[in-house]
Amino acid sequence: MNPEKDFAPLTPNIVRALNDKLYEKRKVAALEIENPSPSLSRLVREFVAQNNTVQIKHVIQTLSQEFALSQHPHSRKGGLIGLAACSIALGKDSGLYLKELIEPVLTCFNDADSRLRYYACEALYNIVKVARGAVLPHFNVLFDGLSKLAADPDPNVKSGSELLDRLLKDIVTESNKFDLVGFIPLLRERIYSNNQYARQFIISWILVLESVPDINLLDYLPEILDGLFQILGDNGKEIRKMCEVVLGEFLKEIKKNPSSVKFAEMANILVIHCQTTDDLIQLTAMCWMREFIQLAGRAMLPYSSGILTAVLPCLAYDDRKKSIKEVANVCNQSLMKLVTPEDDEPEEPKPVVQRQADPNPDNSSAKQEGPGSGGPDVSCDSSFSSGISVFSPASTERVPVTLHLDGIVQVLNCHLSDMAIGMMTRIAVLKWLYHLYIKTPRKMFRHTDSLFPILLQTLSDESDEVILKDLEVLAEIASSPAGQTEDPGPLDGPDLRTSHSEPQVPTPGRAGLLSTPSTKGLECSPSSPTMNSYFYKFMINLLKRFSSERKLLEVRGAFIIRQLCLLLNAENIFHSMADILLREEDLKFASTMVHTLNTILLTSTELFQLRNQLKDLRTLESQDLFCCLYRSWCHNPVTTVSLCFLTQNYRHAYDLIQKFGDLEVTVDFLTEVDKLVQLIECPIFTYLRLQLLDVKNNPYLIKALYGLLMLLPQSSAFQLLSHRLQCVPNPELLQTEDSLKAAPKSQKTDSASIDYAELLQHFEKVQKKHLEVRHQRSGRGDHLDRRVVL
Repeated sequence: MNPEKDFAPLTPNIVRALNDKLYEKRKVAALEIENPSPSLSRLVREFVAQNNTVQIKHVIQTLSQEFALSQHPHSRKGGLIGLAACSIALGKDSGLYLKELIEPVLTCFNDADSRLRYYACEALYNIVKVARGAVLPHFNVLFDGLSKLAADPDPNVKSGSELLDRLLKDIVTESNKFDLVGFIPLLRERIYSNNQYARQFIISWILVLESVPDINLLDYLPEILDGLFQILGDNGKEIRKMCEVVLGEFLKEIKKNPSSVKFAEMANILVIHCQTTDDLIQLTAMCWMREFIQLAGRAMLPYSSGILTAVLPCLAYDDRKKSIKEVANVCNQSLMKLVTPEDDEPEEPKPVVQRQADPNPDNSSAKQEGPGSGGPDVSCDSSFSSGISVFSPASTERVPVTLHLDGIVQVLNCHLSDMAIGMMTRIAVLKWLYHLYIKTPRKMFRHTDSLFPILLQTLSDESDEVILKDLEVLAEIASSPAGQTEDPGPLDGPDLRTSHSEPQVPTPGRAGLLSTPSTKGLECSPSSPTMNSYFYKFMINLLKRFSSERKLLEVRGAFIIRQLCLLLNAENIFHSMADILLREEDLKFASTMVHTLNTILLTSTELFQLRNQLKDLRTLESQDLFCCLYRSWCHNPVTTVSLCFLTQNYRHAYDLIQKFGDLEVTVDFLTEVDKLVQLIECPIFTYLRLQLLDVKNNPYLIKALYGLLMLLPQSSAFQLLSHRLQCVPNPELLQTEDSLKAAPKSQKTDSASIDYAELLQHFEKVQKKHLEVRHQRSGRGDHLDRRVVL
């Protein structure tokens, strides 16, 4: 600094002392400015009394430019002390010059010398202490400077900044002129600091502002909520605890004043943090989400896809994250309850009754929201991001809430397609789909074609619970009236509409049950009006899946079909499957499938009513069902006989067994005969065994059983059936006086409406095809069918 330079009105002694390297001398020089005896202090006071702002500004400018902002460190220290002393001398009038007093001090906050930064804290403390509330217009620059010092590595500087921080908090707390609107942008910026001391500083200020009655920080919560959740993940326990307290206070206020909360603007933030790997952040965000859903109600529906993206994976957590799982489950259930049948209404403009009055007719219909700016990609895969509009600004009061299923269905489809997703999540997804098909069937059927393949694939899941829920969804799709279409042809495919009549031979005089089925019979379920266009498609694709996944058929086939018989009409299922198998080109699969269906029909308790319906063939419907089953059952000779036993067509059973002599008898064939013998001994055929007592009226039953006996080698099954037939009584011994007088009864007459000769011809035709296929396989060296020479 040039000693010859004129620093008037500062005396040369004061200038020299302010530049001294000793703190004591600089302090004395500063005090000379303050004390009334020295000329400069007297001049400053006189300038104030005279309202001579020019001279006052000249003194402050000199202290700032020539000292505080000097290149010489001792000059800077002296300038800081001088500015503080000048502020004290100005007293209440210092508020008029705060900008000039504060700016050079704040510049020194960035000085490399820690001692100088400490002096800057001290100087600013004195300036603020004198000015008090007058510093509030400059709060943002003070806060910005303090936020930097809060992270200062020097403990003395940090201590000095804490004193200044407490003073500034006191001033804000006691004042009602704090500019919150102007402060929020700075707070939003500083809240993303990664320094733990800066974070602590930010949290302490939010706590202070939240405690001031005249400051409504809740209105600006969307601006800082994301930053608060970031701070909640800090490594420091104290900071995490402080942040928990702040978030807890905000949540309490939200519960007290839900009508003033901007739920829509914060839903996005919660979804992001519900997916974090930090347990505390995830649990806290999930708790907030639970409260939002319960407080905002249907206003949260537009954000359902994002919420589900965050919540569904949590449902598969183990006990290590039990708390998060429980809260996520509540969120999921609460959100599901918000979907009601009114969401299935068409989206055309129409009057809507809302809880909140809407005087604006332009808002009477919900509009499709566009993608929210800056929103995250909440889909499970990036390929879905362009198709999901997850978050969009929406008024929760004036615009009727519309449920947009596109995003929801895409999220559900995404989670169900991911084989790595846990069982409970998959079950929750299926529950959601079932719920949506119940509550909003018309809208959901627009998405059925995209959902159908993955629902069929889910039948191969390892979990029985998942399969049960999956079957419930598929059954609802197959039976919902909303799924009925006038022309469902494309669902079944052209290949299913050409060759249906090929295996059937029209019977003269019988155009109804035994003639070639009409096209309508192909497209729809055969009997029940509750079945829709998707029912037949479901049956076709289910059989295709069994054909391509034989293990699924072996392990879960019976389980799946039995459950479907409980969920849907059992007669429709058997009728449609038999109809489809009639045209199956893979004859070996057709035989296996028929055997599976027959076993289910004969043994499952779920099919008791259907068995009774078939037992007597009293109605045209039951006769039609028998004929339909028979034609497909012909793929397997032994199952065909068992169907005749079930329906008490003993004469036809005997005729079939007579044809067995013309068939190629294999080990598999004999194994099935063995199983049929075992089945005859089961409770299901009790009526058949009792009919053996009536020898005269059931001769063909006895002949048929003897025919089976003759087919069997002398095995345990042979011994079992032989012992049973030995129990057949002599008809002469069973005659009584009354029976002799009575007219002799004839065997149960065959139904006149059934052409048994044609059925027998059809049996021979199908078995001939099977023989040809076996010979073709044998010619290629495939010896899967082991032959037995009898």
